[in-house]
Amino acid sequence: MSSTRSDRHPAGGKPFEDYEGLAGLFVSARDGDRESLGRIVEVLTPVLWQVARAQGLDRERAGDAVQTAWLRLLGAMADIQSPRALTAWLVTVTKRESWSLRDEQRGHDLVGIAPDEELPDPGPRPDEEAVFADRRTRLWAAVGRLSHRCRELLRVVAFVGRADYSEISAALGMPRGSIGPTRGRCLAQLRKQLLADQEGSWR
Repeated sequence: MSSTRSDRHPAGGKPFEDYEGLAGLFVSARDGDRESLGRIVEVLTPVLWQVARAQGLDRERAGDAVQTAWLRLLGAMADIQSPRALTAWLVTVTKRESWSLRDEQRGHDLVGIAPDEELPDPGPRPDEEAVFADRRTRLWAAVGRLSHRCRELLRVVAFVGRADYSEISAALGMPRGSIGPTRGRCLAQLRKQLLADQEGSWR
């Protein structure tokens, strides 16, 4: 895959290039190594976020698109024959989900708008992207300070409200009934970490 805007790491603008390393992680994750799965999520989530935002989604829907891509991966790992195709597969799924959500978003936004009213450019401004990049960096730094159990769970489900707990239970080896309460406790701990960060506005 060529080095386009969607390949840039939002925190530093450096293109991600270690696709061979990701292929090795994917093989391990497919064999049941949850640490490898968590590392893949950590590395590629910023890339997929940029892909979703580049399709014109707002922040909430971009997050939904990315998390849907990860949840679909949980159910399709055995179907991806070439580990080197992982990134392309995730980007394709993220784009398709983004297109669907974008159509839904625009249909909602157009309600009540006069036909001759000028619509704003849906793309993020440079200053907006800088804020998002800073927040993502500090968000994942805060996740890294949580317990191992919370890091595993949040790296997969993050803030998804419609998660398939059966797939998550199988992927992480957690009882299905404990995922919701554990997710709530972990998000509460994460919020405390973020609110303790005096350099950012997370309230």
